[in-house]
Amino acid sequence: MKNIADLRQSYERAELDESACAADPLQQFDTWLNQALSAEVPEPNAMTLATVGASGRPSTRIVLIKGFDARGIVWYTNYESRKGQEIAAHPWAALQFHWVELERVVRIEGRVEMVRAEESDAYYQSRPLDSRLGAWASPQSQVISGREVLVAHAAKAAAQYLLNPPRPPHWGGYRLVPDSWEFWQGRKSRLHDRLRYRLTGADPVVDRVVDRVSDVHDGWVRERLAP
Repeated sequence: MKNIADLRQSYERAELDESACAADPLQQFDTWLNQALSAEVPEPNAMTLATVGASGRPSTRIVLIKGFDARGIVWYTNYESRKGQEIAAHPWAALQFHWVELERVVRIEGRVEMVRAEESDAYYQSRPLDSRLGAWASPQSQVISGREVLVAHAAKAAAQYLLNPPRPPHWGGYRLVPDSWEFWQGRKSRLHDRLRYRLTGADPVVDRVVDRVSDVHDGWVRERLAP
C-alpha cells in the first residue's frame, strides 16, 4: 500500500496575478467557472457547503450551484434537512469549488437567505419528473429503515400527483450573499497564489489593516494572502 504521506503534486498549470484578475469578484468567478465548463472538468458545478448548527459543530456536504448573480450564489435543497436546520439556527455559511484539473479553488463566505417562492417554483418545475417526485419521497437527513421507504414514498407521490407534482413546502432555494471571496491557484513549490476579495464593512477589524490593501473596487477590497 502506498504511503499517503508521500503523495505529492506539483502545481504548474497557471498563475493568478493581480494585473490579469478582474476587479470585481463576481466577474472573476464567472471567468473561472466558464473556463471549468470549457475544460469539461467533472462536475464543475459541484461545491462544498459548510454550515454550523446551534451546538457550534460544523458540517459539510456537496451541493450543486443552480444560479449566481450580483445577489449571490443559489442552490436548492430540503429545508428540513440537517443543512436546512443549521442554516435556520445560524444563517451563515461557506462554499468551496475545487476544480482539480485546473489546480484551482474558489472559497466564498457570507450570510444565507431563502430565495423567493416564485424562484423556487420556477426551478422546481424545470426539473425532470423523477427529481420532482424525489423531493416528495426523501425525508432528507432522517433515519429510515431501508431504501424501500424511499421507493414507497416516490410511488405514493407519483400516484397522487401523476405528471404534475407541486413543489413541496419543505423544499426550495437558498442564496449565499457573499462578503468574502478567495481565488486560489496552485503554484510550484507550494507558493500558491491566493487573492481575496472582501466587502468593506463586513469586518471592521480587518478593514483597519489598510497597509495590506492592494485594490478597492465598488466596496470590494482585493488583497493577496500568503499560501
